[in-house]
Formats: sequence, structure tokens, C-alpha cells
Amino acid sequence: MPTLEFKRIVIGSKVDPALVMSGQITVSTAGTAVQGDDIDLDNGVYIKALAGNTGVVYAGNDGAGDVTSANGFQLRPNDLFFFPVANLSDLWFDAAISGDKICWAKG
Repeated sequence: MPTLEFKRIVIGSKVDPALVMSGQITVSTAGTAVQGDDIDLDNGVYIKALAGNTGVVYAGNDGAGDVTSANGFQLRPNDLFFFPVANLSDLWFDAAISGDKICWAKG
């Protein structure tokens, strides 16, 4: 299977958000949701729990700008899911274990 390579384009010292194709989000404190960055998405976003995670992570939005283990879409390490959202900031991320990560790529 071919390897995909994602590159970040930098203009000066700032990353142009329109050109960002992928990234990672760390949930520093389990139980405290982290909002996705303000990245416009033309065709939604793929969310994947990193293979090295030690617990499950949760993605989604409860309608009040939060996500928890009770209402989020559960992803075990290496699970992948597609969300048809217009902006990454529409999604929130939480984890059962502090420091676990989610990676994302534009659809």
C-alpha cells in the first residue's frame, strides 16, 4: 500500500490555515474536552485515534460545545471515523487517559 505524505505549508512564520491538511490534537487532561482548531473543511474530516494511545478517545459535539464519554463517538486506538463537518472547530475531543491523541486529515 502506498504511503501518504502530508505537508504543512508555512508563509513566513505562520501556517496558512487554508492550506493545512492534517494535524494532531492532544487531550491533556482526561475528562476535559478540547475543541478542534478553526480549520475550514471542504469535504469533512477523518478522525483517527493514535495507535499508541492507552485508552479510548471521544469525538463529537453535544450541541452545547462539549463532548464526554457519555455522548461522544468512541474511538479505540487506531480506529478511524469520518465526520461531515464544515470546520474542525465544530468538533470536540476528550479521552479516558490524559495525553492521548487524535489525528485528523481533511476529507
